[in-house]
Amino acid sequence: MIKIVTDSTCDLPPGWISRYGLTVVPINIQFGLETFYEGQTIDPSAFYQRIKAEGALPTTSQPAVGEFSQVYQRLADNGSEILSIHLTSKLSGTWQSAILAARQVQDQVKVYVIDSLTSSVGLGLMVREAALLAEAGLSTAEIAARLEARRPEIHVFIMLKDLHYARMSGRVGRLRELLASLLHVKPIISVDEGALIPIERARSQQKGFARMVELAAERVGQTPVHLGVTHAQAPREAATLLALARSQLNCQETFMADLALSLAVHFGPGTVGFATYPVEG
Repeated sequence: MIKIVTDSTCDLPPGWISRYGLTVVPINIQFGLETFYEGQTIDPSAFYQRIKAEGALPTTSQPAVGEFSQVYQRLADNGSEILSIHLTSKLSGTWQSAILAARQVQDQVKVYVIDSLTSSVGLGLMVREAALLAEAGLSTAEIAARLEARRPEIHVFIMLKDLHYARMSGRVGRLRELLASLLHVKPIISVDEGALIPIERARSQQKGFARMVELAAERVGQTPVHLGVTHAQAPREAATLLALARSQLNCQETFMADLALSLAVHFGPGTVGFATYPVEG
């Protein structure tokens, strides 16, 4: 039997997590000396209220190697193998923690660790495909190879409402190059080989959404895709973006989800984005 592990940045609907029997390891969020487990001991309302009250961002950190080891040992039974799929190693040490834990338990269980080179709904859609392939009877090695081949076909577009959080965050890579020159614009960001890359600027949300969908159409055309939309406290805006994407792309499965707090800390409330993922087969 194949067990699938991911982390709390996967941004899948709760129903899908239970439907596919996924194990989700939480990212750590630290406010001062207090540590919270994403998706377990802090909710979005408390998270944003605390940032507003303190005027500073929390830090985030990957799960400890020991935490992954415990999860793998718990799942190791009856000859099971584990597929552990995580957010891009360009933004987090989570993948590295999983790799080290897999080595620790290698005499007990075989663990395949995949760097998705993406996160949020892109990661979620990859995890979903892994679960479907496992149900279809593919081996763990075959699934791992399929997922690694999928990575260049995942297209991600994110638009920030403003640059307040990005200015405070120290982990946004090349976005920092633009912060001094961008005034009253909404940056559109993509993901290239696992790294965040600013690609466009929009003067309004409406124009930004239109451009994001246009960019996606340039990359996927009318190829059938699954699509996930994510947002940070912006459900109405996310619904608008989802409707626009459905009207112009050949969408099959679609869903909306809250942006993981450990990602939203770098982008801020009002952020909206989506990922396209090629249909299986």
